Amino acid sequence: MHSELADYRQRRPVAPLRLPDGRTGWLLTRHDDVRRALADPRLVKDGLLSPLGFRPQLPPDIYAATAQNMLAVDPPNHTRLRRLVQGAFSARRIGRLTPAVTTIADRLIDELDTPGTHDLLAEFAFPLPITVISELLGVPAGDRGIFMGSASIIVSGPNRGRELPGAMIAMIDYIRGLVSSKRRQPGDDLVSALISERDGGDRLTEDELVSTVYLLLLAGYDTTANLIGNGALLLLDDRTRWSGVRADPDRLPQVVEEVLRYESPVQLGTHRVATEDVEYGDQVIPAGSTVLLSILAAHRDAGQYTAPEAFDPARERNPHLAFGHGIHHCLGAPLARMEARIAFSRLVARLPELRLAEGFAPRWRRSALMHGLEELLVTTS
Repeated sequence: MHSELADYRQRRPVAPLRLPDGRTGWLLTRHDDVRRALADPRLVKDGLLSPLGFRPQLPPDIYAATAQNMLAVDPPNHTRLRRLVQGAFSARRIGRLTPAVTTIADRLIDELDTPGTHDLLAEFAFPLPITVISELLGVPAGDRGIFMGSASIIVSGPNRGRELPGAMIAMIDYIRGLVSSKRRQPGDDLVSALISERDGGDRLTEDELVSTVYLLLLAGYDTTANLIGNGALLLLDDRTRWSGVRADPDRLPQVVEEVLRYESPVQLGTHRVATEDVEYGDQVIPAGSTVLLSILAAHRDAGQYTAPEAFDPARERNPHLAFGHGIHHCLGAPLARMEARIAFSRLVARLPELRLAEGFAPRWRRSALMHGLEELLVTTS
């Protein structure tokens, strides 16, 4: 994947691509172009999160309940939605999760600390963030497995196109039921806070409320799971990295930033549409075109990073785009960073002899949006 993207970046930094619907899209792969495009007001969202312009056949009410969140809309609606969600997504609420994240990580490690081969993704990297985002949103413990399968299909996009409509319908049905339950019996959670914003101030429509919860559920677990899985692979692939983090946990913030650059949990930004002719490099992208932004390619750009092909846990200058840039910069970035730091610190402390399983060869998931492993096989001794 990286070698193919490098070829685009070096030879065709603004390249035409055939989209699933037959139209031509344009792929940007240079760091400066991707960064500028992320904040370019001429490149707008069109109410759908698919990175390739892929639109599954869905009932209108399902579309309406997925496309009215802050990642899928433009100002002035974006400004209003982000203000409302940011108010509910408070630093106090996230800060209170720190002890819980540590407890969850330790409980999962207890189960890992047994003889034999384990899949660190299935047994740690995915359960940790799904439990955390469920705690934040107020999802009952018994329901947390319900949407995991649907979410994995949704983020795969066209690669699992036949399953996508059913997964999206199931997800929206579940969220509507959750919202209804929280409306009847509110708690100290993010869904209840968002309901209060809508019902108390009449500022969120029902579709905006459901769509926002839909976004937070998807964004709150898959990307963080990939961050933890990709980072664990990089640390375990070189024992000096693993032992270095164990010896000096204060290095972890810098290590996490380098993981976000080197193997970003997101490979493509959600697509944009050009409202007018725009020029990137020497290429004019016609109005109405879909524009795709390669985060992975931007992060290996030698014009922006020193020795970009090297994983450098001590890298000082690291202006990565893993959480986006501009008005759509990820609101959950502090939570993801906190989860990753705790995950790595507890792993190296509790399982110092953790190693990649003999013969393990990484395989990357087929996804139009995410960048993560299929599995991460390890042994504890």
